Amino acid sequence: MSERALDLDEFSDLIERPHGGVRREAEERRARTGLPEGALGRLDELGEWLSAAQGQVPVHPVAHPRMVVFAGDHGVAGLDVSSRPAGSAAALVRQALDGDSPAAVLARRFDVPARIVDMSLDCELDELPAEVTRHRVRRSSGRLDIEDALTPEEAEEAFRAGMAVADEEADAGTDLVVLGDLSVGGTTAAGTLIAALCGTDASVVTGRGGGGIDDLAWMRKCAAIRDGLRRARPVLGDQLQLLATVGGADLTATTGFLLQSAVRRTPVILDGVVSAACALVGQRVAFRAPDWWLAGQASSEPAQAKALDRLAVDPLLEQGVSVGGGTGALLALPLVRAAASLAAELPVTPEEGDKPDSEGVDAYEAT
Repeated sequence: MSERALDLDEFSDLIERPHGGVRREAEERRARTGLPEGALGRLDELGEWLSAAQGQVPVHPVAHPRMVVFAGDHGVAGLDVSSRPAGSAAALVRQALDGDSPAAVLARRFDVPARIVDMSLDCELDELPAEVTRHRVRRSSGRLDIEDALTPEEAEEAFRAGMAVADEEADAGTDLVVLGDLSVGGTTAAGTLIAALCGTDASVVTGRGGGGIDDLAWMRKCAAIRDGLRRARPVLGDQLQLLATVGGADLTATTGFLLQSAVRRTPVILDGVVSAACALVGQRVAFRAPDWWLAGQASSEPAQAKALDRLAVDPLLEQGVSVGGGTGALLALPLVRAAASLAAELPVTPEEGDKPDSEGVDAYEAT
């Protein structure tokens, strides 16, 4: 994509679906295991999807997963719509960096390296490591109910930062991304995006967030999403402007990351409502892009259910996890790994002329 002008329409041409021919070969291989159809449930579907994404049969194990978390504060949190104080997302990031967050515990248990990308935390740069803050666009964001979250220039910078992170991960050999977010006020921005793109009212998408807000806070959050919707609807035809209006830097970067990951043929496991909102924006940009994404789990946020329904994506797990940080997506990783192992290692009845799988012959070499 051109560095001189960011044209989101280019993604429609750049993104291809996972290789359909390889998926059919994976299905045929699965049929030769002798197991009854449907005996492994969705694990069959997962193994075939991953084989198509890799472009090879049998599928290779998931050897180099990576958790990528985009972080930021949101000005709308100043309306007391969150259980956490406005501007306090840096504390969540520090907890994750120290290895004490739920996602950090799971990442350590599953041996998944983590990367946190600060896009708009409301703290001094020197409070966090330079590798975390190097893509920061601004401190916090505008209040989406009364002003744009970002300027057009900031939105483009954030989107390009997400693309750059996707390229860095692909170049480093990451074969599966576990996506997460850390923010205060992020579920309000996500709910606004989802309501705008799904054509629903604020009350339908307003949830309790990661901390379980009380009824008064829920009403304030609902009002903020309602007011944000009024500002979002006139710019629905321009996805980058939509993100600038009500998304914020972290959601904008996440959207850029998702789309560029699809360009680079890197599969991604989505986490909760924030990544679902960004995926929904990404679908509007390039309709083939969601074929590269899995929904890790269903959280308790009603907006996520709306977004996944519009994306036609079924979550792998239903655990109701809303803590964020990539926790729900990490929970799904063992399922994906199990599906890959079963698809690759179950013995099959050889067809005439077949070579043994142990020789490592790919059915398709991605060009």
